[in-house]
Amino acid sequence: MFQVCKCVSSSNSYFQSLLNLPVLSSMNFKPPTISPTQPVSALIDLMIRRNVGGVIVVEDNQPIGIVTEKDILERVLKPSRNFYDTIVSDIMSKPLITVESNQTIKAALDILHEKNIRRLAVTENGVLIGITTERRLLEAAHSNYLMKSKYLEPKEVSTAEPQAMPNISILSTFPPRECGIATYTSDLVESISQLQAMSTPLITAINDKGGYYDYPISVKLQIDREDVDTYREAAKIINGSGIDVVNIQHEFGLYGGVWGDYLIEFLKELKKPVVTTLHTILLEPPPEAERVTKEILNYSKCVVVMAKVGIKILEQLYDTLADKVRYIPHGCPNVPFVKSDEMKQFLGLENRLVLSTFGLISSGKGIEYAIKAIPEIVEQDPRTLYLIIGETHPEVRKHEGESYRQSLYELVETLGIKNNVRFVNRFLEKGDLIRFLQATDIYILPYPNREQISSGTLLYALSTGKAIVSTPFLHAGEVISQGAATECRFKDPASIANSVNNLIKFEATRENYERRAYEYSREMIWPNVAMRYVNLFYECVGM
Repeated sequence: MFQVCKCVSSSNSYFQSLLNLPVLSSMNFKPPTISPTQPVSALIDLMIRRNVGGVIVVEDNQPIGIVTEKDILERVLKPSRNFYDTIVSDIMSKPLITVESNQTIKAALDILHEKNIRRLAVTENGVLIGITTERRLLEAAHSNYLMKSKYLEPKEVSTAEPQAMPNISILSTFPPRECGIATYTSDLVESISQLQAMSTPLITAINDKGGYYDYPISVKLQIDREDVDTYREAAKIINGSGIDVVNIQHEFGLYGGVWGDYLIEFLKELKKPVVTTLHTILLEPPPEAERVTKEILNYSKCVVVMAKVGIKILEQLYDTLADKVRYIPHGCPNVPFVKSDEMKQFLGLENRLVLSTFGLISSGKGIEYAIKAIPEIVEQDPRTLYLIIGETHPEVRKHEGESYRQSLYELVETLGIKNNVRFVNRFLEKGDLIRFLQATDIYILPYPNREQISSGTLLYALSTGKAIVSTPFLHAGEVISQGAATECRFKDPASIANSVNNLIKFEATRENYERRAYEYSREMIWPNVAMRYVNLFYECVGM
């Protein structure tokens, strides 16, 4: 990394030059807008879909106000107003405070502090072109500092051209392929792009056997999972390109060969620095899995884990130096905290106590143990409805069909709880999924294996402020230890039922878990996670 004292300590003018950068360098172009006559429910959908905390209100093509998360909290949630009857004009802040795009970052910061607001609309000759925040303004200055400070002496700052932002390629699955890693990668790319602190990452997509997808333009290369030659060819193309760093999203089963060892052929050929994100770390790996993992670690310049315990595991079991490993949590959406009763009405779940589990369905999720717990929970509260949300994992469906889901149907029938369990058998868009979670009273994570070191479903439940009952797999164990979820034992329906029933019985305890879950998730919202990745990518290229 750079040395601050060498580059800038003697140059106050350098810091001043950062603050004199134009607002244009920090703004989010094409900010989301909404009509003042739209209901607040549509506003929240838009904020979730665009992953933003503020929306400009536009009438007759003219910006007239802004609505932020704070407005929703203070003017809708606290007074318990209905999302569907309340319209945007009732809660927006006005008049809209603006700054011209050619004004300086310092001028924009002064306006934010003087007006005590968090967001500024950016105009060009009076026409709305974007939006900025204090964070964006400071990150733009910081990004410029990172680009210059390693290479420039203070005297050179005023005349030198800034170094180009690094170019990143991410090796992963990618939408429209239905896969948890694909969703994660898409969210990461979108969040990095919105920061505007570096170039938008390009994608090298992994296709399943026989799979063909209508990818977006960001997918520049494709690898056939079962064709090892395509791994080598992709690496050669990247070597000859302007890519500076390759980020590999690793999960067992994603790559071809024995325990995914075709990926090693890609790494052997690749000449660019590698940052590998590990979605699973096996505590008792078979010999071939251990070999593949160690080779991936050896070829990687840095390794990202999503639970802090992963650093210790890699050091103790895989002989990896701790300073090579970085903890960056799994990201989650930034959504307002909403009580479940607000959303139940919209989904037709009034007067039900809603439990839920979501994700691509496979036998490794342990859903059968949660179903077996339902009769005991129903005894305590007959209103109970357990929602099992998500379709069967596409890879499972190819090899096993719907046999696991069918076994769950049969278990529900055998236990006589058809009125208390409902399957939502489809892949949900983000907004629909969040609505189901917001309607949930208690979220259940019955994973049967301890090795799971990242869980997007857990983060979604935390980000929507749910009381969570979970087995102590690696990722959840850290959440449980911080008081943001409650624990149940592995493969133990009675333990699941006991934990859920305690939350039903003691409403104040359940509300405490909801508050802790939401607070715990705040540092893990996608903009924060994306910034950690950006800093790591800059570090890997020496900027």
